Amino acid sequence: MTEKEILLNFLRYPLDTTEGIFEKFQAIRGARSFGYGSERSLYIAGSRSNKVILIAHADTYWDSGNPYLGNTELVIDGERIYNPQGGLGADDRAGCALVWILKDLGHSILITSGEEKGSVAVNSLIDERPDVIDEINNAHQFMVQFDRGNGRDYKCYDVGTDAFRAYIELVSGYSEPDRERSTDIKYLCDRICGVNFSIGYYHEHKTEEYLMFDEWQHTLEMVRGWLSQPDLPLFRLRTD
Repeated sequence: MTEKEILLNFLRYPLDTTEGIFEKFQAIRGARSFGYGSERSLYIAGSRSNKVILIAHADTYWDSGNPYLGNTELVIDGERIYNPQGGLGADDRAGCALVWILKDLGHSILITSGEEKGSVAVNSLIDERPDVIDEINNAHQFMVQFDRGNGRDYKCYDVGTDAFRAYIELVSGYSEPDRERSTDIKYLCDRICGVNFSIGYYHEHKTEEYLMFDEWQHTLEMVRGWLSQPDLPLFRLRTD
């Protein structure tokens, strides 16, 4: 199966439930699931000693609390992918597809739910499983989330140091437009830095949402080459 076919398969999952996404990742050896519904998360410890954690969220804006759009129908118009019924769910099914493709690099994986409701699953994990949060922060060099619109942006919000930002810009060529808004890494990053990358979608949370395949693929190729390196630096957010 090609990478484009994998992406399209993830975009075809029903928008109003996370079940199919979690079932797919649950089949990976070593997967550990926590919580239920919008508080559900799934963690897979990486096999590398020098590793990062790859993060995406399985929920979409188009869940049971928003207008139901029916079955997802995909139209591919050159590089542009969209749903003629409105709403695509590329935020963040495109991120989940990217993590799936990168799963054999040996890095850890965290798939969450409830991000669109204020990072519900992550906050539940912080409250209920501090051991997992400690492992995430102590056993990894930094965190990489795939949950940004546009083509070549990144954001560290308030969980990146100046040195980490300089490193991200060096390895990616991406730029940080601002430090506003939020996503899961803002809550997860306690001792290590985190970054959230663009994956090519536009007009998230709107019926005219679409994804540019070439931009999604560019992030995939950039990250795969970068994170295939054997020695990735440690970037601490704090040391105490």
